[in-house]
Amino acid sequence: MLKVAVPNKGILSDASIAMLSEAGYETRRDSKELHLVDKLNQVEFFYLRPKDIATYVGKGTLDAGITGLDLLLDGDSEAEVVSDLEFGGSQLALAAPGGESKKLKDFDGKRIATAYENLTRSLLSKIGISAELVKLDGAVENAVILGVADAVVDVVSTGNTLRRAGLDIVEEPLMHSTAQLISSPGKKEQAAGLLRRLEGVLVARKYVIFDFDCPLELLDKASAITPGFESPTVSPLQDKNWVAVRALVLASETNQKLDELQSLGAKAILVSEIHAARI
Repeated sequence: MLKVAVPNKGILSDASIAMLSEAGYETRRDSKELHLVDKLNQVEFFYLRPKDIATYVGKGTLDAGITGLDLLLDGDSEAEVVSDLEFGGSQLALAAPGGESKKLKDFDGKRIATAYENLTRSLLSKIGISAELVKLDGAVENAVILGVADAVVDVVSTGNTLRRAGLDIVEEPLMHSTAQLISSPGKKEQAAGLLRRLEGVLVARKYVIFDFDCPLELLDKASAITPGFESPTVSPLQDKNWVAVRALVLASETNQKLDELQSLGAKAILVSEIHAARI
């Protein structure tokens, strides 16, 4: 039975649980539930602190898990990245009191508070900055006003929390992070079935299905508008001058493609969401 770690709280938790549910796995119904066995799919889920997941997976205690790239790198874990799950986007950024223009190099030798000590040291070192790091477990935005640091490095989604503390992001973020499916060293194959299901969810979220009727003489132009994944499916209609076309289209391009097909002369254009997929 595959043992999988899932974030039990934080910005990755709800999204991870939703994705697993869409992939057909049993998921917890109570936020206090920390262990669940999905007998049908032969998966055992452990709901853990996000910062601990890479440690458990890296040591081989658990086979796979979902965690942020920032947490994986900060933990110095031996866990291997299986795939980017494309949700939970955030940035690790250096922030300091606003009111004057600053550059990252201005913080060489300064005190910087962070909950991501290892990762911050590595990222700053790559750009030639050596700083005195103040390790905190949370609420690092208060470190400056309390006088224990000159700046902070923290995960940023909207930046509102930092701004309320009077801090502004300095230059570009140090790194971008998203949720990752990770596995124990050498166990990517064991996580392959889980990955296929999660990839199916990603495809279902990313694409829609277009169905429309098209004059046969315009089929090549219509196919250029909706080329599909391999190629569109074309079926004959009773009227030999018309065909029915079905193709996958990026959901983000839905309205653009609708406009183009209608202008071309396609009729009965229908757009359907995808519940599940395998590509």
